[in-house]
Amino acid sequence: MKLAPSILAADFARLGAQVAEAERGGADRIHIDVMDGHFVPNLSMGAPIVASLRPVTRLPLETHLMISNPDLFLQEFAESGSDSFLVHWEGNFNLHRTVQSIRALGKRAGVAINPATPAAVLEEILPDVDQVLVMTVDPGFGHQRFLHSTVAKIGRIRQMIDRVKHDCDLEVDGGIDSETAKLCVEAGANVLVAGSSVFGTNKSVPEAMNRLRAGRE
Repeated sequence: MKLAPSILAADFARLGAQVAEAERGGADRIHIDVMDGHFVPNLSMGAPIVASLRPVTRLPLETHLMISNPDLFLQEFAESGSDSFLVHWEGNFNLHRTVQSIRALGKRAGVAINPATPAAVLEEILPDVDQVLVMTVDPGFGHQRFLHSTVAKIGRIRQMIDRVKHDCDLEVDGGIDSETAKLCVEAGANVLVAGSSVFGTNKSVPEAMNRLRAGRE
């Protein structure tokens, strides 16, 4: 199981320190949620945040683009230090072209799907991506409740990955805590995005990550 702490839930007054704590705690990557107020009803961070974190950590910076027209911003984020991109199937004018643009920048490419989007939409694009992200909440805000209806979809996508591209990561994002993490891993996920259960507890970041791995509150 890999952990991708989401800085959306971090304390931005000491963001660099918290990312460094996550690295010391054994994080596999840092998850950066980018929102534009159009694709989702919220605004969040942009490329300057990625640039500010690049000198702070050696971990891969995973950039989740919840934005309209992600193609327009790939170059900027790549130059700022993003190592991988997650783009949404929903609303993308030409997903294959977007994935190929990411690959042309020398970055890992992933596709994210929302809770109501069926697993079947991944069938044609799966051979071209390095990871799939299943949203287990509706994207746009942190601190949401996990949607248990997504667990069966995680299992279907695991079967698809095992059949088509066994080295593709299967990542989940939204409402991940010690209880829901177990459900997702049992269904076939191997990467967990966790925000408030890592940065929003009364424990240190490494301790919160260890408790999440161990399945303890």
